[in-house]
Parts: sequence; structure tokens; C-alpha cells
Amino acid sequence: MKTILITGSNGLLGQKLIGLLHTEPHIKLIASSRGQNKLAELYPQVAFAAMDVTNAEQVEQVIAETQPTHIIHTAAMTNVDDCESQREECWKQNVDAVENLVKASERHGVHLIHVSTDFIFDGENGPYSEEAEGAPVNFYGESKLAAEELVKNAACKWAILRTVLVFGIVHDYGRSNIVLWVKGSLEQGKQIKVVNDQLRTPTLAEDLAQGCWLAAKHDAQGIFNISGEELLTPYQMAIQVAEYFDLDKSLIEEVDGSIFTQPAKRPPRTGFNITKAKTQLGYQPRTFKESIAIVAEQI
Repeated sequence: MKTILITGSNGLLGQKLIGLLHTEPHIKLIASSRGQNKLAELYPQVAFAAMDVTNAEQVEQVIAETQPTHIIHTAAMTNVDDCESQREECWKQNVDAVENLVKASERHGVHLIHVSTDFIFDGENGPYSEEAEGAPVNFYGESKLAAEELVKNAACKWAILRTVLVFGIVHDYGRSNIVLWVKGSLEQGKQIKVVNDQLRTPTLAEDLAQGCWLAAKHDAQGIFNISGEELLTPYQMAIQVAEYFDLDKSLIEEVDGSIFTQPAKRPPRTGFNITKAKTQLGYQPRTFKESIAIVAEQI
């Protein structure tokens, strides 16, 4: 029997994890977030604990009361440009929170599974293996790399799952993604500019949830890359979306990132080699085309 506490259960990955695990036998599931439970009506049988991960006392209290065997930590500040301009808040949510979880996990013997990002890298040598050295080019990446160091030095069982450009549909509130944005824009006849000089291995949120569960199921320890397998530019992704929904591809203009002014610099070429997750965990992501079909079903 595993007792799995999920932080950030209202977020995209948190929601997919609750959806995936709520019917799994031999699992006691505890959802947690700092706001109210947005999944209460969908999954009334899932226990919920209000927990602000930046509040050390609250983290200790919830973990002491719920006694999880595993924590899957999905809560984070992930808007890269907001992290650049709101550095104190970013550090609080992405680093201080992890320190709180590490300390509580050490005290209570919990296996901590921490979700990280390709943005810990500079994007000069992607796709990356698990052994690659971090060298972030923005503050979001710095905060996530600092969090990884805290986890790596933890005196409890731990796993770090790095992922890339996660997309999917969230229940109950608006959050766009590349599939929805391209589909919506082209349906309205809008011309869109999409970059062709960044490479990623885009990840369906359901696949990332599956990777998190496999890490918990196998009591995996160490670093694992959990992403899609295809290395694509956002322009190539947009073309695939247009083709899937039979929309006008001529509205998509191929541009390079220099035409956009964004507070945070983006690493040009990331993406991951996922061989370790496939061989050790049995992780098997969908293709980008298959992922579009899953999002289309949920729209």
C-alpha cells in the first residue's frame, strides 16, 4: 500500500495525476494545494489537505498527519517571464518550498519525487541526458537548478523527474497551450508568428503523470528524463496542429525568436534523451500527433 501526497493538485500535472491514480488499487491518494480543492466535485472520494508549500509549519503538520510514503511535488512557479521579474516570489515557490518538503520528508521517511525542467540547461547541446551539467540562462532555470541541489543532498529517498514543454487541458479554469492557441487562432483566421529556432521534446501532461506514477510505483531513485521523444520546433508543432484539425497552414508565419521581446531568455535547443526512463521505468510517451488527438478529445 502506497500513500501518495500530491502537491499542486489544482495545476495541470496535479490534475492529471489525480485523474490517473484515483482508481488505482493499493494507493491512498491525498491531493493538496494552497487554494481550495478545484477537483472536489470530480473526485469526491480523494482526500484533500490544504497546504501552502512555502509555509514550513504547514508542510510539517500535513505530512505528520497524513503520513505519506511518497510525495510527488508538482507545485511550482512556472511562468518564465514572471519568474524573471518577480525573483523573490519565484525563489520562495521554487526553492524555499522544496527545502520545506525535503526537511519534512527526511523527518518522516518519505520518498520525495520532484518535478524539474529542461530550463536548467543553456540549450547549447540538447537533447540532454540525465548526466548533463546544468547551466541556466534565466532566473526560472536558476531556481529549479537550486531546488534540484536541495533534493540531491536530501537524507531521504528521492527522484528528480525533468520534463519539457508540458501541454494539456486543465479542468475548471483557463490555461492555454500550443495546441489550443494554434487551433483557436487559425479558426478565427488570425495570422500567427511561430518560432523555428528553438527545439524541444514536447510532453503531453498525461505522459508526464504516467512517468511520475512509474517513479513512485518502482520506488525509483536518481534523475530521470520524462518528456516526449520527438525533437520539434514550435513552428513544426504548429504545422502538425493545423494539419490535424485541417486548418489553413498559410496563416502560420515561420520566424526566429529575436523578433519577440521577452523578459527571460530562452535556451535554444533542449529536449531530452529518455532511454533511461524507458528501460528502467517502462515509460512510453505518445507521439506529438497522438498527443494532439488526446487534447482534441478533451476540448
